[in-house]
Amino acid sequence: MNTDLSKVRNIGISAHIDSGKTTLTERILYYTKKIHAIHEVRGKDGVGAKMDSMELEKERGITIQSAATYCSWNGTDINIIDTPGHVDFTVEVERALRVLDGAVLVLCSVGGVQSQSITVNRQMTRYNVPRIAFINKCDRTGANPEKVTAQLKDKLDLNAHMMQMPIGLENDLVGVVDLVTMKAVYFDGENGDDIRIEEIPADMAEEAADRREALLEEVSMYSEELMEALLEEDEIDYALIYDAVRKGTLALEFTPVFLGSAYKNKGVQSLLDAVEQYLPSPTDVINLALDLKNEEKEFPVTNNPEDPLIMLAFKLEDGRYGQLTYVRTYQGFLNKGDTVYNRRTGKKVKIGRLCRMHSAEMVEIDSVGSGDIVALFGVDCASGDTFTSDAISCSMTSMHIPEPVISLAVIPADNKSQINMSKALNRFTKEDPTFKTFVDHETGETIISGMGELHLEVYIERMKREYEACVEVGAPQVAYRETISQIAKFNYVHKKQTGGSGQFGRVGGFLEPIEEDYEFVDKIVGGVIPREFINSCDKGFKKSMLKGSLCGAPITGVRCTINDGAYHAVDSSDVAFQLASVGAFKEGYLKANPVIMEPIMKVAVEGPSEFQGSVMGSINQRRGMIIGSTEEGTYSVIEAEVPLSEMFGYSTTLRSLTQGKAEFTMEFSTFKAVPKSVSEELVKAYQDERKNG
Repeated sequence: MNTDLSKVRNIGISAHIDSGKTTLTERILYYTKKIHAIHEVRGKDGVGAKMDSMELEKERGITIQSAATYCSWNGTDINIIDTPGHVDFTVEVERALRVLDGAVLVLCSVGGVQSQSITVNRQMTRYNVPRIAFINKCDRTGANPEKVTAQLKDKLDLNAHMMQMPIGLENDLVGVVDLVTMKAVYFDGENGDDIRIEEIPADMAEEAADRREALLEEVSMYSEELMEALLEEDEIDYALIYDAVRKGTLALEFTPVFLGSAYKNKGVQSLLDAVEQYLPSPTDVINLALDLKNEEKEFPVTNNPEDPLIMLAFKLEDGRYGQLTYVRTYQGFLNKGDTVYNRRTGKKVKIGRLCRMHSAEMVEIDSVGSGDIVALFGVDCASGDTFTSDAISCSMTSMHIPEPVISLAVIPADNKSQINMSKALNRFTKEDPTFKTFVDHETGETIISGMGELHLEVYIERMKREYEACVEVGAPQVAYRETISQIAKFNYVHKKQTGGSGQFGRVGGFLEPIEEDYEFVDKIVGGVIPREFINSCDKGFKKSMLKGSLCGAPITGVRCTINDGAYHAVDSSDVAFQLASVGAFKEGYLKANPVIMEPIMKVAVEGPSEFQGSVMGSINQRRGMIIGSTEEGTYSVIEAEVPLSEMFGYSTTLRSLTQGKAEFTMEFSTFKAVPKSVSEELVKAYQDERKNG
């Protein structure tokens, strides 16, 4: 691996479903000589794409887990993470972007900017990840890279400009015109290995010159030297253009756009050149850590191998040989056999094995420098843990983890399945922070929660295949929440007098609605509740938030303020004040006009325009609110907000409505109060359950 960090790129490949991310990664590995034969994603040859190592991925032709690999191009080392496109696996994209320095946003030349492209772009913006765009599938009927570039500007608000022009489109795609060097680049040979550089075809020369002028005018904003050269009308050095594009890209103010067809082996080598030229090295990006010895003050990591080690565990996998932990090193140097500290647990950890990952294969290495992505073996930790040497105590800033919105009950068929299911759930919850599991104390059932139907479906399938756990699945449950809609006072006395010492505590104050989940405010004066029992009140309120009285859902968005109370010198205790707070919360909660909230999903349906009416009808029937629809040629995209509870089984409905020609994606948007009729049904169902339970 390069010790010169300017020759290192850590990149992610992200996109909407079926834009060709995995096919593109496959070609990159082929051209950088990491693999010697090309296999397709839905491989008829029985091999499947290198990066889809899980059986399920090969069968479904989708990426479920982000896979890491590395390769070299013109002396630059590239670590690549191929991420899933399905929104259900959004955490895989989140954690990849958290540790990457740059990204390639892949778009389909026909589909353009689709719903998941918008989500991925938003995630890139959240982590300030510079990106280049690659418009793939230019060999498809209806390919229109210009339309897609316009969408990048309109829909994603990116300052996107084409760095190339296609030579031919659809079946006639043979190469591209490079608008920097003003040469035509052809990709000959069966696998596009032979790059032929020629003069631009005569019928394209004028348009190419105009486009180049517009491009240079735009990028000269990022380079004074280029601006001067343009004004003086000198012969412009390519290095000036590359430098200006790089500066704009790194500042997140410019997005260079490249074209090609990964499947037809066109344009991939030019994209690799662009990764090297325009995407940042580890030293070009500012990554912040929190100093644990100095009130978590932020400081930038140095990337210097001489400084104390800092690395972040961003992904876990349970492999055949035990736990595999993917880490990104930010500064310092790590040798096999070194001892490091897990800053979350404070434990010492000895690094037994260090590996470089190539999808499911691994290569053992002896040491790793800063700015690299490698894997550790046999280290017990959680996703998001920071490891450092003993010379420094800090933590990397954490990543955004969305809350699960859907739950299912899983019932094992027998004792053996019960044991295997527990093993599987243990592993999955460790690997995936958006996958949660708990036992419902009232029913005794094991409940799994996740980001959507596909997310849970994949985990259930993996339980059966990888762990031979035979499980039955209950009906899907929506993650409802309860909250309050107005301020309400409480003044509750907890008194219990039985043999021995009694219990006494009085708690007074009020509840009020807030945006955040929960807040506790102590306004006690004059010691009416002693200091040692204030924490007990907080505990009691927190306990009350776990389950609401309307439908048994967790309560959110409440500030509990205490401003009055009383205690007894003998009978007051921690337990007494916890119970007094539970009673006080119940008293206030019922007065605060509680409401049930439901998860609302942002749904995008794409399909032929002829079905637009019936699709809109199907959304309206599901209590959906249509936000907008756009028509592009014969295709239309309908965007809506629909309650998750109404979306179960929608894929089957949509297929039959549109003869299987439409597809939809959905992601969590927000929580909103349920309509009165639905609220009444939920409350009644919960009361019946409690009566019968």
